[in-house]
Amino acid sequence: MITVHHLNNSRSQRVLWLLEELELPYDVVRYERDPKTMLAPPALKAVHPLGKSPVVVVDGMTLAESGAIIESLIEHFGNGALAPAPGTPEALRYRYWMHFAEGSAMPPLLLKLVFGRIESGKGMPFFVRPVARMIAARARETFISPQINAQLDFMESELACSAWFAGDAFSGADIQMSFPIEAARARGGLDASRPHLMAYLERIHARPAYQRALERGGPFALMG
Repeated sequence: MITVHHLNNSRSQRVLWLLEELELPYDVVRYERDPKTMLAPPALKAVHPLGKSPVVVVDGMTLAESGAIIESLIEHFGNGALAPAPGTPEALRYRYWMHFAEGSAMPPLLLKLVFGRIESGKGMPFFVRPVARMIAARARETFISPQINAQLDFMESELACSAWFAGDAFSGADIQMSFPIEAARARGGLDASRPHLMAYLERIHARPAYQRALERGGPFALMG
């Protein structure tokens, strides 16, 4: 039995997608973000101490961290699907992109979200808004945006060489990489100027398993 503790508009959407690709039966327990803070509800802490999603319970064992969940599910239930053969160049690429997604791609996108809120000045005393906005704008211009652009250029160049991140075959690395690319489209400046990344998004959105995951998980829209 597999149970996914699913938070709306979160990384757990890609776990649902993986399970649909593997055609595995699973249950979904839904949680909704606080509409003001956009944080996960306290109820998730009863499942995992950090109170974050995704969390998957497989036969009584609790798994957290989307990368670890994806690798574990593919290893135990994939029967050779969605992962390149060990020892191949594709396997090295697979491992690289599995870690790149959260280790490199997501941090500047998260910083952009946080500093964007600071620049907006919402909920901030009026007398500190000018200074806070100046600091936030400086951080965005000198560090955050250059980092995001460099990474998007790198990903664009990689997808110019192959249809999928680990090579010519769709894999779990593509499921893992989907979230930062969706986030970049929502708030990182990803647009038609990077046609290979945009075409990649179209390919993943067209997959039947992706569509089925949306039906199970509900609307999926990342914060801009």
